[in-house]
This record gives sequence, structure tokens and C-alpha cells, in this order.
Amino acid sequence: MNDPVAAREALIIEAIGEAGRLVESVEASTTHLRQIGRELNAAQAALRVSLVDFESRLSAVTEHAKTVCIKHIAEHTQDAARRSIDQQSRAMADAARLAFGAQLGGSMERLQALLRPLVESRQRRWKTVMRYAATAATASVTTLVITILTGQS
Repeated sequence: MNDPVAAREALIIEAIGEAGRLVESVEASTTHLRQIGRELNAAQAALRVSLVDFESRLSAVTEHAKTVCIKHIAEHTQDAARRSIDQQSRAMADAARLAFGAQLGGSMERLQALLRPLVESRQRRWKTVMRYAATAATASVTTLVITILTGQS
């Protein structure tokens, strides 16, 4: 074994054996890597299907959320509009009452001042008429009673 040629040949044989094992290992790794590539492609296809399903569900949820949000905003907008209209109506009615009240109040006071003497004079006339009517009624009743009493005696 001291022969350098024999040692070199032994090393070459051993290196060839190592190279063979390395080639077998690379071939096994290649087969294994191809299997992993197929599995990755299958996983990618499944992920695409899942992603399409997820996107459609997310789109449906988004549309539902938009619809609910729009309804909510519309309801609150209508409620705010109703309250605003009520407040404006009340404010306008109050303003009209004040404006017409002041104008009408002065007119009513003038009208009352004009009518008061007429009403008082009518009341005085009615008092006079009622006194005459009461006197006439008393006279009639007295006459009737006297007639009845004298007619019985």
C-alpha cells in the first residue's frame, strides 16, 4: 500500500463512489423537489379557489354593510329633517303670533275703546227697558190678582 499509484487509484475509486452516492442523492432530491413542487402548485390552486371564495364573501359583507349604513344614515337624516321642520314651524308660528299679536293687540284696544261706550249705552237702555217691563208685569199681575180676588167675593 505504499505504492503511490495504488493509493491514488484507491482515492479515485473512493471519490467515484462518493460521486455516485452524490448523484443518487441529487436524483432522490430532484424527485423529492418535484413532488414538493407539485404539492406547492396544488396548494396554490386551492389557495386561489379559497381566495376567490373569500373575496366573494367579503364583497357580499361589504355590500350588506353599505346597505345597512345607507339605511341608517337615511333614517337619521329624515329624523333630523323632521325635527328641523318642527322647530322652524314652531319658530315661525311664534314669530307670527308676536307680529300679529302686537298689531292685533293695538287694533283690538282701539276697537274696544270705540265699542265700550256703545255697549254701556245699550246696557243702560236695556236696564231702562227691563225696568219698564218689570213694572208692566207687576201691574199686570197685580191687576190679575185683584180681578181674581174681587171676582170671588
